[in-house]
Amino acid sequence: MIADYFHRRQLARIGREVGERLEAHPCVQRISFDDVTVPMQVYCYQNFLHHSECRDLIGMIDADAVPSELYRSDRENDTAFRTSYSCNLDRWHPDVLRIDDRICGLTGIDPRRGETLQGQRYAKGQQFKPHHDYFHTDQSYWQKERNSGGQRSWTAMVFLNEPKAGGETEFPQLSFKMMPRTGMLLIWNNMAPDGSPNPYLLHSGNPVVAGTKYIITKWFRRGLWL
Repeated sequence: MIADYFHRRQLARIGREVGERLEAHPCVQRISFDDVTVPMQVYCYQNFLHHSECRDLIGMIDADAVPSELYRSDRENDTAFRTSYSCNLDRWHPDVLRIDDRICGLTGIDPRRGETLQGQRYAKGQQFKPHHDYFHTDQSYWQKERNSGGQRSWTAMVFLNEPKAGGETEFPQLSFKMMPRTGMLLIWNNMAPDGSPNPYLLHSGNPVVAGTKYIITKWFRRGLWL
């Protein structure tokens, strides 16, 4: 379809523009992967949030978290697929708005393309099995998401604390694990350079072995998120 072609071009442009912006930032590091031929846009920013900001966000998550949901798909009968607790943070709370604006400012993406910040909590044994953040267009949920901002482009995740053991964010096809580090931002483009979904960005929230893990996640869309 013509629309799909232009949407891919738009996603490719978003990827280029955000990547150029991140690589020009003195605090952002690009993570290299030698064993894949497709360019990966994965970056980290140490101490993106202050410890006090992380503590405040943890309190908000604890106050409102409920069992995490899944987009309906062939995984919906796997009760162990996503076992964390999560909540949408109050996007108009001054502290949340400030952090949301900071993420949008770093990427240069119009805030209207961003979904509400989601807070997530993983207790001992809880996990999110390998999945993609982009939408699979052959699934029944796609028609609704297509009309609500369309495909996801970038994912921005901030670790709010460090569990005693486990809880890594793992990209199995890239042979890469990131240990939670308080205040660190991990950000990646879910699309390949041509604007098509990048299957290499399969990732998981590994089971927490000891303690509790807290993160916030923000997803950006191709169009305006409705």
